[in-house]
Amino acid sequence: MLDFHTHLLPGVDDGSDSVETSLGMLSHWGAGDCVCATPHFYADRDTPERFLRRRAAAWDALSAALPEDAPRIRLGAEVRYFDGMASAEALPQLCLEGTRLLLLEFPFVPWTARMLEEVRRIRRRGIQPVAAHLERYLGFNRPETLRAFAEELLVQCNAEFFLSRRTRRRALRLLQDGFIQFLGSDAHDLSDRAPNLAQALELIGEKLGAQEAKEIDEEARYWLRRCTVGE
Repeated sequence: MLDFHTHLLPGVDDGSDSVETSLGMLSHWGAGDCVCATPHFYADRDTPERFLRRRAAAWDALSAALPEDAPRIRLGAEVRYFDGMASAEALPQLCLEGTRLLLLEFPFVPWTARMLEEVRRIRRRGIQPVAAHLERYLGFNRPETLRAFAEELLVQCNAEFFLSRRTRRRALRLLQDGFIQFLGSDAHDLSDRAPNLAQALELIGEKLGAQEAKEIDEEARYWLRRCTVGE
């Protein structure tokens, strides 16, 4: 299981508040899983240098306490979109560890041609943007806008998109249509936003068949390999 979007690292953002919470969250994944630790990065509140120092300190604290059967953890960031970000020198350092994949949180407004050009400029730098929790933007954008962006972006959706009865049908349809490349729990804690990707994959298997659940995980791992630095 590849969980592409979590707030697992302790004390970096509004996610885990302690090493103990992080270890409790990790119990929801298995030794063979891969968990992407993607704390929020906001360019209007922080510099890349400060963010990376805080992330490193949190990782040092957590890694020292990891059990032997812990899943593999890749460091990354959930980067809030900002104008001009394609020119940011530190952008590659915010990509998922060892890859050219950049988890990108878009604003909750209609997306514009200017934003699309910014995404294209990011790609011209050899970085592949991944739209974080796409389901949160659906109500702001026309289908043709989403299709135009989908030509440049990979897409991540949250487990809750599938688990909620209100949105489940649309989530399954987008998955069947090949619109989603990554799934993530967007886990923040052990209560309100606990890791729940396993439950979402189980539901996908029930509704669409075990092969469909297997294929979404395989596609995520394919993109991870394809966007590995040096590939």
